[in-house]
Amino acid sequence: MTEAILLVGGKGTRLRPLTVNTPKPMVPAAGVPFLTHQLARAKAAGVDHVVLATSYLAEVFEPHFGDGSSLGLSLEYVTEEEPLGTGGAIRNVASRLRSGPDDPVLVFNGDILTGLDIRALVAAHGESGADVSLHLTRVEDPRAFGLVPTDETGRVTAFLEKPQTPEEIVTDQINAGAYVFRRSVIDTIPKGRPVSVERETFPELLAAGAHLQGLVDSTYWLDLGTPQAFVRGSADLVLGRAPSPAVPGRCGDRLVLPTARVAPDAKLTGGTVVGAGASVGEGARITGSTLHEGAVVEAGAVVTDSLIGAGAHIGARTVLTGAVIGDGAHVGPDNELQTGIRIWCDTTLPARAIRFSSDQ
Repeated sequence: MTEAILLVGGKGTRLRPLTVNTPKPMVPAAGVPFLTHQLARAKAAGVDHVVLATSYLAEVFEPHFGDGSSLGLSLEYVTEEEPLGTGGAIRNVASRLRSGPDDPVLVFNGDILTGLDIRALVAAHGESGADVSLHLTRVEDPRAFGLVPTDETGRVTAFLEKPQTPEEIVTDQINAGAYVFRRSVIDTIPKGRPVSVERETFPELLAAGAHLQGLVDSTYWLDLGTPQAFVRGSADLVLGRAPSPAVPGRCGDRLVLPTARVAPDAKLTGGTVVGAGASVGEGARITGSTLHEGAVVEAGAVVTDSLIGAGAHIGARTVLTGAVIGDGAHVGPDNELQTGIRIWCDTTLPARAIRFSSDQ
């Protein structure tokens, strides 16, 4: 048996208002909840048992996925009463694991879209005899991430949090948010209190002489923590740039779910998704954007790199560029909302109320 822990308890604060009513892993990407893509990729890599570590809006997950049988998986759910951090969440679900002490347990963060070769990570973990193996990726500007330098054999030598000076940037390798733990190592994480694997568990293991191995895999990788990243990730799934067996249709410029309605002369490009029950009016142009379930875009609107929440309504001739429209919001006709603007859930914006906005 190969099993995994999925960390899906975060509040998704940076994604608001999309996460006001929906936990971040359940926000649709390429037509299905983002978590569906992670579960499908885990299944394709040979995982058969997954424990979901939930917290924020925990009641949403099980009604959607059930026991996991529809995905060919066995799913279990464990809810944190208080946020426990990444390490605390892993320890909190340990009693649900079925592995032996030396068996590998995969751990994934619930907001990372990646093309990681999961089988290769597990194989490398077994071959190296590591206590923990980490997926590492390379980025051009690592200042917003934790650096993970390794020696010539791939063994981790340090964990350096968010360097700010050139002297501190000793590598472009960062922690990419996927791990393989030796099962017994999970039991050493303190129980019942917040623990960060990045700031506490991994540095302490290293200091104690444990073997932490890094696998650099520089295929597709994207942190979906911001609206701009989330809309890009959804579009990349539709375009086929990011791999997933769960995209509900053929890859291409657009993904229109079966119950959606799109006017014949509307133009959808750049990986645009039109969700179930959504509609797009005559002459509308939508590029690289996502319309969630029941959203409406009226005639002549122009929507670029934007996210439109469930049941939201975009008036005729309105222009959205890099905008986020919350569930149930109503944006009247002839508005122009530019990069960085967010309209909260159930807000009503009258016609011609906003003609431009700067980053906020």
